[in-house]
Amino acid sequence: MKDLLSWDQTLFKDSELFELDHIPEHFLHRDAQLQALMYSIRPALSGARPLNSLCIGAPGTGKTTAVLKIFEEIEKHTPKIIPVLVNCQVNSTRYAVYSQVFKKLIGYSPPSSGVSFKKIFSEVAKYLAEREKVLLVALDDMNYLFYENEVNEVLYSLLRAHETHPGARAGVIAVLSDTGVPHILDPKVESVFLPEEIKFPQYSYDEIKDILSNRAKLGFYPNVLDNSVLERITEHTFALGDLRVGIDLLKRAALNAERRAGRTIAAEDVESAYEKSRLVHLSYVMRALKNDEKTLLGLIADFPQVNSGELYEKFHEKTALGYTRFYEMLNKLGSVKLIDADFTGKGERGRSRVVKLRYQPLEVRARL
Repeated sequence: MKDLLSWDQTLFKDSELFELDHIPEHFLHRDAQLQALMYSIRPALSGARPLNSLCIGAPGTGKTTAVLKIFEEIEKHTPKIIPVLVNCQVNSTRYAVYSQVFKKLIGYSPPSSGVSFKKIFSEVAKYLAEREKVLLVALDDMNYLFYENEVNEVLYSLLRAHETHPGARAGVIAVLSDTGVPHILDPKVESVFLPEEIKFPQYSYDEIKDILSNRAKLGFYPNVLDNSVLERITEHTFALGDLRVGIDLLKRAALNAERRAGRTIAAEDVESAYEKSRLVHLSYVMRALKNDEKTLLGLIADFPQVNSGELYEKFHEKTALGYTRFYEMLNKLGSVKLIDADFTGKGERGRSRVVKLRYQPLEVRARL
């Protein structure tokens, strides 16, 4: 019986480490990105406006965590800079973004109606100018501001605050999921934004293994996870290119082991957990798709194996969009690992493609 876990025992030394919003104390393999962010912020330490930055990379490559680590440092070490992280998925209008900023500065939320944007903006700018503070706004998942056509207004008002309210200083860290489709800003916004671009490449196989191994060492009791099982989890994570899948997989596999009273995580615990954990990637990526892209994904879910010509006809009927846009979207769905689109060697110059969904149609439809 000593090989079995008793009902009141657990494999988790610290289960908090496997939550997807956990900020790790040691943030591995992102030193260059942290240095670049610090460099952009440095002017604000002496009261000047910081350089704006654009953190860009695929989902699950550490962009938000990097910003939160920097914000932790700022809050610990200087009262001069006020950092505000705005989740643009939840706050996707200019009013909502500024309400979050207002709340951080003034200490309470502005009324949700009856107050003009101008009034909120004016209060924020006045606060900064009077107290000689520098505002640093991180627009997390800024993709959503593009979808709502709010991005130019949000950036323009933030970056021109000093013109209407002398002494108000603000900088922006834009966090953008790189989905293979360029996001274009208005030229007048581009000319005041001019960000330092900080790229977050996908983690390599060895980096993923190192991060997951570190998380397991700190979060599990000794000997819960052996190297061969860690390799299996790393392979699954690397295939999707999203670190969150691996962290979720560690947690679910350990819970599976506990359910059968095991003292170690076995390969089958990982395999049965993977069906759920891979959906973490699906959910995150689908939340960031535009409506037309969701329409296309829905059609692919209805016809799980279809060639691109037929698919385009169905898509064009539904949306009236042209082939170029369709082709861009197809490439994007491939780049975020929702579909495989392989050339068959048939068709015009061998360019016909067979489009296959990488998930169950039901899983995709449930999230549409």
